[in-house]
Amino acid sequence: MTIEEMRKKKSEYGYTYEQIAKLADLPVGTVQKVLGGITKSPRYATLQALRRVFEGERQPAAEKFVYDFDGSDSDIFRRDSVHEASFAYASDAQSYTVEDYLALPEDRRVELIDGVFYDMAAPTHIHQMLATEIWRCFSEYIRKNHGGCRPLVAPLDVQLDCDDRTMVQPDVMILCDPEKIRHGRLYGAPDLAVEIVSQSSSVKDGHLKRFKYERAGVREYWLVYPEQKKVVVYCFEKNDIPKIYGFTDAVPVGLYNGACVVDFAEINEYIGTWYERL
Repeated sequence: MTIEEMRKKKSEYGYTYEQIAKLADLPVGTVQKVLGGITKSPRYATLQALRRVFEGERQPAAEKFVYDFDGSDSDIFRRDSVHEASFAYASDAQSYTVEDYLALPEDRRVELIDGVFYDMAAPTHIHQMLATEIWRCFSEYIRKNHGGCRPLVAPLDVQLDCDDRTMVQPDVMILCDPEKIRHGRLYGAPDLAVEIVSQSSSVKDGHLKRFKYERAGVREYWLVYPEQKKVVVYCFEKNDIPKIYGFTDAVPVGLYNGACVVDFAEINEYIGTWYERL
């Protein structure tokens, strides 16, 4: 697809530069320069990211609640008619499989989503602390109440759609059906998934993986933002409107009707000055 064809698609779909930038995980300025013809020789990776947006299978625009999240006190939900980030991110010319994923070197950290590889940055120390503390809260509740579910923590391969085109690694999970564990990995959807969101993963976690998790049958999805100290919780079984918590709150687990909570105030106090090294 040429840049001129992308411009026509932009007009046809009614996209803003900001929406394209979010979907392609690119800076807005880069998108403006490429589609505006200012950058005469865009990088190959930039073109590929834009092509995945415009060559994808677009779904009709629909009214959705969209979370405008920038970490400020004015974070709100707005109801808007937008083209949601629900695209097939791989074209016929670029599609990988689980077999390709399993053939990668062991030190290559990626996720495979709809036939496209997404590189994963090494987790920070705060990422690791938050993930293990959340896992600990889940584990303590389940053990105390002799529950049948089990908390799991990354890295663990999750063949989310039970097909050969998607393999993800949620940071923390709760799984209630042991039959879904096959050959040392999870085949299908966990009941609850938690992602610790970094700046580089915000679009993938907040848009692409959110839709993938919901469609695959994940019942509850948490997005934890360390820098903004926010937690966004989706209970897909109940509604499409997420609840937002701060690191001063005890966040209830919907799977257990709020009987299990993750006390982020206690976790925040425990991590304490380690945040200064973000």
